[in-house]
Amino acid sequence: MADPIEPSTSSSDPNSIPIPTAILHPRREPFEHGLLTIQKLIFNDPVQALTPLKQKFASPSTQRVDSVALAELLQISFDHSRLVLETLASVLHSESDPLVTALPDDVDSIGADLRDLILFLYIQSYKRLLPRSHKDSAAVADVWPSMSAFDGYLSALSPLQMAKADALGPEYPGLRLTMRNYMRRCLSPICAVLVRSNSRRFMPSQADEEAHQLSYLQKHLANILYLLSEHVEGESEESLVLTMKGFEHLGFLIQFGDKGSGGVPLSQAAPFFANSDPDMPAAPVPVSQVHDWLLQTIASSLESITEKVSAKENGPPSGSDQDIAMADASPSSAKASPSARSPCFVEGVSKSSYVKQASDLKSSSVKVINCHDSTIYILAPLRYAIIYGCSDATIVLGAVGKAVRVEHCERVHVIIAAKRVCIANCRECVFFLGVNQRPLFVGDNHKLQSVVYMLDMGPHACSALHVGENVMKVAPYNTYYSQLEEHLTEVGIVSTINRWDEALSISVIDPHDSLSHPAGVSDAQSESATCLDPDQLTNFLIPNWFENESTGSTKDNPFPLPDAYMTSQQRNQKNLSEIKQMLREAPLEENWKRELSSALHVYFKDWLY
Repeated sequence: MADPIEPSTSSSDPNSIPIPTAILHPRREPFEHGLLTIQKLIFNDPVQALTPLKQKFASPSTQRVDSVALAELLQISFDHSRLVLETLASVLHSESDPLVTALPDDVDSIGADLRDLILFLYIQSYKRLLPRSHKDSAAVADVWPSMSAFDGYLSALSPLQMAKADALGPEYPGLRLTMRNYMRRCLSPICAVLVRSNSRRFMPSQADEEAHQLSYLQKHLANILYLLSEHVEGESEESLVLTMKGFEHLGFLIQFGDKGSGGVPLSQAAPFFANSDPDMPAAPVPVSQVHDWLLQTIASSLESITEKVSAKENGPPSGSDQDIAMADASPSSAKASPSARSPCFVEGVSKSSYVKQASDLKSSSVKVINCHDSTIYILAPLRYAIIYGCSDATIVLGAVGKAVRVEHCERVHVIIAAKRVCIANCRECVFFLGVNQRPLFVGDNHKLQSVVYMLDMGPHACSALHVGENVMKVAPYNTYYSQLEEHLTEVGIVSTINRWDEALSISVIDPHDSLSHPAGVSDAQSESATCLDPDQLTNFLIPNWFENESTGSTKDNPFPLPDAYMTSQQRNQKNLSEIKQMLREAPLEENWKRELSSALHVYFKDWLY
């Protein structure tokens, strides 16, 4: 469909409209946390698809759309309709919107503002910027060696199984080659998935993402303004107008300066609505005039961003460069945000422990990126958090009041207290969750268990070898720190509601990732996670490094454990007490006590491993 808005043809010169000195930025939240992989929400022609929604609910008495009406109009399930409303609430720019402040049981009936909903559904067509390779690939390889899909299968074998296979080498030199050829021939579809998921990805820089988002808005601006506009009497393009209230809803997608939605209202930055009297709202403005002004503003902002990126690429590396070499990464790799709008980065931490408290953060948003073999604690009240590309790590997030996204992680334990969490394209991870909304699983969170059979080779034959197994697990929240309850209250998380075991899975294919996908799998559902066995749940103890500074009152996990997990913990605690008592009362000589102590240390090291 052609753009429904043509450039202004009025006698006034659009160039006479002043361009604001502050740079126009896209709001990151809708693009980072608001995209859903529901195929029915991806419209080839968003204007044609969303116009019926606009027409049906355009009257002043029906400006909000509840979940039942949304499910009926878009032909989606009630679960997906509820998911749309909850996701929209997590990325709205207005904290006073009834959907943001709604209690969980009231979300369906309160519904969403029509204009916010239209913008939210429109950007479901957005394609993310492709993940980039690291500019210092040698340094990255030093921390994360490259791995083929076949190496991944073989590395999953136990040491004993590998030893058995290696022992066959002298007598059967072609055996390992036979195994590899068998895997290539019979398991190629699975290997293709592994190659895709094992590739180490690096997030695009903030500037690149921002430019990409602005370019998307620039391309689709005419359609977006058309959907927000109102008709007045007349047959020219001037019959489409935008009210000040309608213009304010663009604050869902854009903002001026670094203060974001907490600063001056969006309309006050526009010359045609600035300084208007709240008691006497400004007259509606022709959409073509708004369109011309915004296009010039976006172009000016893009030029400014491009100049900064060019200067950064051509100049010497600085401390704020996000492309730091992984080999040199350390806890000092975390970068404080230069403004309240920018997130705090914890990037490239390797083989370290890293701690951040609320007093250490200058932003309410955190990104933990490409951290390896480390334990990371972010013990603070947050609005948003992203965990991306991490492996073999334990990551503890404090209280996250809006949304958490965990993506492209492998063998990571994540402990989260949050309003909502989305898990995408992760493998062999365990999530300990205290969440008020259903956890969302999207993308390739596959469970994989494959078997390669050895040929019958006499006394050296092995039974079937389990070559690969990837099982995602979820468990109830299992830790606390002294200020946790205070932080939960601050960001609006209710600890008596924990929907950790009510996972919702949607499409395997992410239509937003700009990558090609195998044919025939677009409607496949993402694999969900299994619940951790109650006997395997242990409390995670966070060291109290700042005991003298701690002022919180939390003494225990504020999220109640389900009965099965509580019973298991009580049983384990009882068994531990009995063993301690037996050891204390055992009539052992000193040499036997030393041997017992040594044995306990050995078993403890095995457990740690």
